[in-house]
Amino acid sequence: MSDADFDVQYIERDDRSARVLIRGLTPAFANGIRRAMIADVPTFSIDTVRFVENSSVMFDEMIGLRLGLVPLTTPLDEFEVGDEVTLALDVEGPATAYSGDIETSEPMVEPADDNVPIIELKEGQRIELEADAVLDTGKEHAKHQGGVSVGYRHLQHVTVDGDRGEFDEDETNVLRGVIETEDGDIVPTAAFDHDLSEKYPGKELTVEDVPGAFVFHIETDGSLSVEELLLRAIDTIEERADELHTKVSV
Repeated sequence: MSDADFDVQYIERDDRSARVLIRGLTPAFANGIRRAMIADVPTFSIDTVRFVENSSVMFDEMIGLRLGLVPLTTPLDEFEVGDEVTLALDVEGPATAYSGDIETSEPMVEPADDNVPIIELKEGQRIELEADAVLDTGKEHAKHQGGVSVGYRHLQHVTVDGDRGEFDEDETNVLRGVIETEDGDIVPTAAFDHDLSEKYPGKELTVEDVPGAFVFHIETDGSLSVEELLLRAIDTIEERADELHTKVSV
């Protein structure tokens, strides 16, 4: 399928979340993109922790688990899967250790958020540690999933068939996501509280899936932008297809 077969429209978009309408997909391809965003696009995550001092109330392993869930910015063009970056944390109580207290040996790889709490330290308690963050994929460990919420729905087209009968009552008709109107407008269902009877009061409606049109909802943890996560996912599908083509051709 050539690039001309696809049409992409951002319906809502910011650095960490977006709703994207893509036309020209098969259901299998749409699901492949979803799976690739979750499992195949690598991100940095803390993997090994070496404690110099831990006089807090938490075991080393518990703090290590928390550190592994801190999202780290991931410049994929600069690194390859398996590369490591060294980080450090040194906080003395009374204070709360936050992700923003983590220091990095590589300025391009740092906590995506500064306000993730790691542990509250009381007077006389201290945490000093060094950690290695590794670049790997979500299929190896869930902590490497840059797409924290990824899903899709069929785009649904709404046709007005006419007025309801004089004595018919409007019935709640709940839809989630995005609809396409008769005029071709794309409208998020949140605009009418997800209830078609609010947008089309007193009308008889037909709701149908638009063939080949899917609306993706994508939210990242900040390690990657939405656009890069989506593009990298598509790249991994192409790479696997090329590899299969090569092996079949031999």
